[in-house]
Amino acid sequence: MTYHMTIDGRRASARAHFAVANPAGGTAGDAPNAALDDLDRAVGAAARAFESWSRTPDDALRRACEAVTAKIAEHAEELAQIVTAEQGKPLNGLGSRWELGGAEAWAGFTAGLSLPLKVLQDNNEGRVELHRKPIGVVGSITPWNFPVLIAVWHILPALRTGNTVVIKPSPNTPLATLRLVELMNEVLPAGVVNAVSGDDKEVNLGAAMSTHPDIRKIVFTGSCATGEHIMASAASTMKRLTLEMGGNDAAVVLPDVDPAAIAEGLFWGAFINNGQTCAAMKRLYVHGDVHDDVCAALVEFARTVPVGNGSDEASVLGPVQNRMQFEKVQRLVDSAKRKGRVLLGGEPGDGLFFNPTIVAGLSNGDPLVDEEQFGPALPIIKYDDLDAAIDAANDSPNGLGGSVWSSDIDAARRIAGRLQCGSVWINKHGAIQPNAPFGGIKASGLGVEFGEEGLAEYTDIQVVFS
Repeated sequence: MTYHMTIDGRRASARAHFAVANPAGGTAGDAPNAALDDLDRAVGAAARAFESWSRTPDDALRRACEAVTAKIAEHAEELAQIVTAEQGKPLNGLGSRWELGGAEAWAGFTAGLSLPLKVLQDNNEGRVELHRKPIGVVGSITPWNFPVLIAVWHILPALRTGNTVVIKPSPNTPLATLRLVELMNEVLPAGVVNAVSGDDKEVNLGAAMSTHPDIRKIVFTGSCATGEHIMASAASTMKRLTLEMGGNDAAVVLPDVDPAAIAEGLFWGAFINNGQTCAAMKRLYVHGDVHDDVCAALVEFARTVPVGNGSDEASVLGPVQNRMQFEKVQRLVDSAKRKGRVLLGGEPGDGLFFNPTIVAGLSNGDPLVDEEQFGPALPIIKYDDLDAAIDAANDSPNGLGGSVWSSDIDAARRIAGRLQCGSVWINKHGAIQPNAPFGGIKASGLGVEFGEEGLAEYTDIQVVFS
């Protein structure tokens, strides 16, 4: 099937297309390979639409976002099938249907948010009001791990605050996003949301967006290296930025846990979306008193999780999404095997399938511990001194998320306060929600998403004195 861009409310064809692979084998469809003039047309359409959309009353913006939410719900199964075909994740479990449920929930919650006028002063010396104003055209650059959900995270707060959007999805997973924007345009004015796609080989649309003079904000989810390039190239036009980049999340397990009780939570904290999640658990520090029992319980649970083609209703985990990521996981696992003890997996399957892998006997300084694997491989690090374990958990340029596992909630909270990351979970990992701001510190990002704080990222402040 051939997919299309959306520019100025209409289907737009490209001069060329590229094939989008199905990670489980075969092809998911053909995507348009946009040229720079296609991007310029999309940005121009968004800029024109901004003139009226930015003046839309708040209640009308809310109703428009509710209409978008209804479209997502109406076409959830269609979009889930496309996500599975291009991304590889299973339809069931924490797969593409779960992703679409999350997209609907996030869109609906965001529709209900608002940033009302704030009165800073109102007395005999005068009145001072703080207004939140839409920024302009927002450029959205999304990754391949959650193509629909992250598109919703970028687009809905932009719409809710009166901005217009040009979105460029990952060349690995552009199809569901292109279809999502088509559906949005059934209920939105022309030009408010536009979508372009490309294979990034001859034309780098993301780089062009980050320097485009008519794009006033970039919201990006992806690698640290790409985020750094965006931040540098956006400087000349003083763009507003929200950057959610990589994480190498650490979890610290205290000696008072029940290993059997936490095994399932540990597994999904690390292996949700096959480990291809920014805020997945990437390093697991376990106290020596419970180390062996935690390892055994985790492996026992992991053996119960079926891996297979995402279109098979019985599959719970699928393949790694692309060859480059597969090779990175294999490199890191091969390195870990030379020092550590492979408790489960360690070997690739057919094609892009990589069996869930758990390796003990590693420490900081080993590649699988220090680098973000972004795949189905988890290193376990044994510790005896809690202070040393916290120092090791913090010994990373990243600071997205972390977790503490303990039967003593107060003790866990005290340790949580010592972890250098934007989000900390207790007895779970990665459980983000639309009413809580989410973002990283250190090299993991700039700004936050979700909730009122995330909504405010799509606005400029204007203070009116009278």
